[in-house]
Amino acid sequence: MSTDTIAAVGTALSNSGISIIRISGKESLNIINKIFVSKSELKPNSIIYGKIIENSKVIDAVLVSYFENPRSYTGEDVCEINCHGGVQITKKILQLVLENGARLAEPGEFSKRAFLNGRLDLAQAESVMDLINSKTDKEAKESLNQLNGGLSLEINAIKKKLLDVMADIEATI
Repeated sequence: MSTDTIAAVGTALSNSGISIIRISGKESLNIINKIFVSKSELKPNSIIYGKIIENSKVIDAVLVSYFENPRSYTGEDVCEINCHGGVQITKKILQLVLENGARLAEPGEFSKRAFLNGRLDLAQAESVMDLINSKTDKEAKESLNQLNGGLSLEINAIKKKLLDVMADIEATI
């Protein structure tokens, strides 16, 4: 399990209705508590409305979700900030997250952590990028099937058959 906390924008960095900033690692909740205020308490597996602040100044009205380990995509504590999708506001909030203890995630690092923490197998982790890069409905459907474990089930069935054959051979010898 990784010891540092990572963060990145999980949506396209463009002017849009919503942007999502994901934070994963042990310090996720502590970082959120430094920059987020709400009338409600943020509990595991929930989403609440509040405001991102910096030096008591409101930066944006947002929704924050919190997933406690191991019940998250990465298998770590994860917080996600759903903010307004302007490029400047998204960059500002990400910068606040980084200034308060996270480091910028490398491309694919959330999926890598999910794999290392046993949340995804290798075929599923690879299928995430395939799904993102799908250009046709058929490609997307196949990638989603792999993400849901379709390829892994086939591989495990073949592995079981091979082990059965090996056991029969050993017993015969």
